[in-house]
Amino acid sequence: MADKSPSLLPSLWSDNPFADLRKEMDQALESFFGKNKLLSASAGEAFLAPSIDVVEKDDQIVLTAELPGISEDAIDIAIQSGVLSLKGEKKMEKKDDKDNYHVVERRYGSFQRSMRLPPSVDEAAVAAKFDKGVLTITMPKKPGTAPAERKIAIEK
Repeated sequence: MADKSPSLLPSLWSDNPFADLRKEMDQALESFFGKNKLLSASAGEAFLAPSIDVVEKDDQIVLTAELPGISEDAIDIAIQSGVLSLKGEKKMEKKDDKDNYHVVERRYGSFQRSMRLPPSVDEAAVAAKFDKGVLTITMPKKPGTAPAERKIAIEK
């Protein structure tokens, strides 16, 4: 009778088929429209691009990025020509020749994410903090740039 216990060998299939599908769709769209996305990851490095959230409030825009295992010194944040760039590198700890790795699923390498900032952001007042693997970038809006609320009457 054959042994039906689960295999202890690592899978040859992707651990995230949706990420693979997204990568293929991005490549197809980029080949048709060109690389002109609002939020982008460098080619070939999308698998390591950090997950981000962008929240717009009345007086500021807040971007949070998950960067587990990356030190604060390995992160570079810059604004140039209205584009916020987040770059970094996750380095693999030094392997000892005596270590016998069977599975390595953690990903290492460099990444870059970019986001075009709206004209309402005060680029000189942008600030960042890093705590427990989460980067928070606060982008205050210029005074007087908040959209004014206007009520629209429904015609009868």
